[in-house]
Amino acid sequence: MMTTRMDDQSVAQRVLDHIANRTTDVGQGVWREPVANYRTEARLGAEIEQVLKRSPTPFCPSAALPEAGAYVAREAAGTPIVVVRGADGKVRAFRNACRHRGMQVASGSGCSKAFVCRYHGWTYNLEGRLRHIPHEEGFPGFDKEAHPLVPVTAREHLGLVFVTQNEPALGDDSLDNLERLIAPDQRVFATMERDFEVNWKILLESFIEGYHIKSTHPESFLPYGFDNLNVIDLFGPNSRVTYPFQRIKKLTKVPPQERRVEGLLTYVYQLFPNVLITVLSRHTNVVILEPLAIDRTRQITYTLTNGGGDDPEALAEARRDAEFVGTTGAAEDRAVVQAIQRGLGSGANEAFTFGKFESAIVHFHQTLSATLARA
Repeated sequence: MMTTRMDDQSVAQRVLDHIANRTTDVGQGVWREPVANYRTEARLGAEIEQVLKRSPTPFCPSAALPEAGAYVAREAAGTPIVVVRGADGKVRAFRNACRHRGMQVASGSGCSKAFVCRYHGWTYNLEGRLRHIPHEEGFPGFDKEAHPLVPVTAREHLGLVFVTQNEPALGDDSLDNLERLIAPDQRVFATMERDFEVNWKILLESFIEGYHIKSTHPESFLPYGFDNLNVIDLFGPNSRVTYPFQRIKKLTKVPPQERRVEGLLTYVYQLFPNVLITVLSRHTNVVILEPLAIDRTRQITYTLTNGGGDDPEALAEARRDAEFVGTTGAAEDRAVVQAIQRGLGSGANEAFTFGKFESAIVHFHQTLSATLARA
């Protein structure tokens, strides 16, 4: 297994070799994942408590918190969390519950100078300290300093805000040597939340293999891409799948050291356990999959430009690119995963078989199983 991803020039050469030889990257083995692991409450509970809550997991892009007071509040692994950028520029994360009666102090996203509980007006500053209690004389001896919002670990890295809810955190340094995934000049221009009647792992699996392109996307993606041609990077518990476009062939005439891949392929990163970053021609999606039940998942998607800062043309290009992807291939994938979920109860399969063309999925399940076994 590699400890870091290949550079763009190495990926381009691997793709061109596959095109010339009519090959693709293949894994080392086959994995059989029991269907029961998608259907049992005990297994989902273990995934949430032992993996999702203990993993440093991207909560949102840093670009979603562009200024002091900017915040995002939502549930992560079933826990209400709020992240906020302080007056000092630092990002902090808290359990989203007032220390009086447990009311959530923030909802959605926005920008504020303080968090004010709308039940009784208890007020916390951006560092989480309790600063005001209306009619404080009604709480004799109450120590405000001892009752801040409860913090959880937050770290900005690679242009993302990582949150770790529970300790001890799962140890992993595989992302430390990566370059920034979201650049400073990328801007969030759309955010969407949508619930799907599907297990979170089935939804995740649809992102990280290209074996299905010809049969699932014959008129949307296949005319621009390839049938079953991918480059797979595995680094630590994470992976990256490369989906090349037909136009990458023009790089055969470019000296290797001068090859640039922007607009010639799609990168899909899977950051273990439940986050995907799709780098497309003109836009990037940060996709977070939050399990709600064994058969229900909330998908939170942040859509960003691929650079250009506040340039209107870069934003227009990103919107056009996102509209094409969202109204074609994404809809086709949603139909497939929901049909898989309905098929789980048919009794036809005791296990799903993932082959050598699905090595990123194999890696995910091997990593998840090993993590649970160590818990």
